[in-house]
Amino acid sequence: MKLDVLILRIAFVGTLILLGYLLNPFERTQRFGIAIINDEQSRRLLSAAFGAAVGALIIAFEMRVSRASLKTLLGAAVGYILGIIGAFMIDVLISIQKEAAVSAEMQTFLTISLAFFMGYVGLMVGAAKGDYIELSALGGIFSDKTPTRDYQLLDTSVIIDGRIADVAETGFLGGTLIIPNFILAELQQVADSPDSSKRQRGRRGLDMLQRLRNNSNLDVQIVETDFPAVKEVDLTLIELGKQLEAVIVTNDFNLNKVSQLRGVDVLNINELANALKPVVLPGEAMRVFVLKEGKEYNQGVAYLDDGTMVVIDNARQAQRQDRRYCRDKRPANHRGQNDLCPAVGRQGRNQRRQRKLIWHT
Repeated sequence: MKLDVLILRIAFVGTLILLGYLLNPFERTQRFGIAIINDEQSRRLLSAAFGAAVGALIIAFEMRVSRASLKTLLGAAVGYILGIIGAFMIDVLISIQKEAAVSAEMQTFLTISLAFFMGYVGLMVGAAKGDYIELSALGGIFSDKTPTRDYQLLDTSVIIDGRIADVAETGFLGGTLIIPNFILAELQQVADSPDSSKRQRGRRGLDMLQRLRNNSNLDVQIVETDFPAVKEVDLTLIELGKQLEAVIVTNDFNLNKVSQLRGVDVLNINELANALKPVVLPGEAMRVFVLKEGKEYNQGVAYLDDGTMVVIDNARQAQRQDRRYCRDKRPANHRGQNDLCPAVGRQGRNQRRQRKLIWHT
């Protein structure tokens, strides 16, 4: 919660408490013969408490309404107005019935009851059907000019993975990062797990969240919106993504597919990593560090900067050495392996050997 919003809410509740104490509405109950409390000071304190309760209810209503989408609010407003208009028309029809013996008190009661009933029905129906409103058709301030990728919803898997923090810090991931409160609860549950492996993963996720929030160039928001009727976290995340028109950032393959079926866009960090892997073209040279011996005879194993494993034939003697290799332009041989052009070691071009490179992803 932002500090300025908190200050305004405290000032609002304080004003209602002060007005309740000064106006003392319970004092007026004495005129109708209702003696709630005889002591005047106690009545003032009760009035102040009543003002605090009213302020708390208004703030709770405001927090609930602020979470609703613009379509829901517009639908509720239109439904309420139509309900009041309908109540007025029914009241006019009742009043023009000359033969109906309706007293003035009964007519007032019917008018108020119709206004409440029709207004409530219109409000609820309009809020439920607000998703059918096309904001772009209204134009003006209601036109949907905000791109749907302004909000990115982070799920548990991508937070624990940690690469999202590196991607966000480079500036490739813009917009607002949304972290739902139920994702925080799931991370805390994993961090408190009796299993040491799960506990370590949960704590890593919490550290990644702290790293994201400490980055001044990122807009990170924690939302408390929840869907109590939806029990699974993944389905809750999808519903929130539909409500906010946000993109879900995840590493979960199943969540990726289900989100696409539900019409929610997904950014998969694993797909991004695969797309950014370097491509070695025929004739292109590269230098790798032969780390260890391979599984097959006389093989060496090296790793690229992105973690891709490289298996090199006839490189057993080159362990713990930095060697330069390049792919041959000839097609793959009968064993499905690609011949390499001569490798140039640290001692110059006089010492050359034939190598074979096998890519493993």
